[in-house]
Amino acid sequence: MKIYISADIEGVTGVTHWDETLKKEEEYKEFAYQMTLEVKAACEGANNAGADEIWVKDAHDTGRNIDHNMLPRNTKLIRGWSGHMYSMVQELDKTFDAVLFVGYHSAGGTNTNPLSHTMRTSIQYIKLNGDYLSEFLLHTYIANYIGVPVVFLSGDLGLCKEANRINEHIVTVPVKEGIGNLTVNIHPQVALDLIRKGVEESLKKDLSLYRIQLPKEFKVEIRYNDNSEVIKALDYANTELVDPKTVMFKSEDFMEILRAINFLV
Repeated sequence: MKIYISADIEGVTGVTHWDETLKKEEEYKEFAYQMTLEVKAACEGANNAGADEIWVKDAHDTGRNIDHNMLPRNTKLIRGWSGHMYSMVQELDKTFDAVLFVGYHSAGGTNTNPLSHTMRTSIQYIKLNGDYLSEFLLHTYIANYIGVPVVFLSGDLGLCKEANRINEHIVTVPVKEGIGNLTVNIHPQVALDLIRKGVEESLKKDLSLYRIQLPKEFKVEIRYNDNSEVIKALDYANTELVDPKTVMFKSEDFMEILRAINFLV
């Protein structure tokens, strides 16, 4: 069994302020360590379920946060960014059996994580077919487009609820709850136990239960903070102006939507 893990930091237990997510800040090391431990727990759960090979995408900021020495020996770690439009799931293909998301967070425009955002903190939000688009949903659609099921998610409670609205079978582990600018967090060691057990449980189920049907057509709205970004976005073919801060792009082809987001965000 070949498993793909994509890991972020804003959904890791304890992480509450931007200073805890940035390499240059003193608080960062503590939470990068916890990010590594949560990924390690997910790898251990996958191995308990019979994984032969695990690929891990370090998908936070620089893409250089996880200590590979702390992960099992059957892991490959993807560090940094190439600019490919698969972004947080780059190198994912149909040879993988399942995808796991660790440390993910709520979408920009929502209030269930103090660090809610989608792809870039310099935009207000992205909406897909009228709903706020999370990084989890965007990359879940990529996985399902390729034909690989998403089976597990750990992160904040708001995002876990979203995942289970999409597919009730996805095993979720909410390690924190965001309330305004604060978070209520479970103990770090409890988070590791729950992630390890949750991943093992998710991979022992019938993987066909996790399949998600993509919409037949897509409408993306992107709301910017800076008017100059709107002007630039309108140079992208078939992009329409919704209001002075918002543009829209429509397509029946998800890859065209993904390509547009890659250039417009």
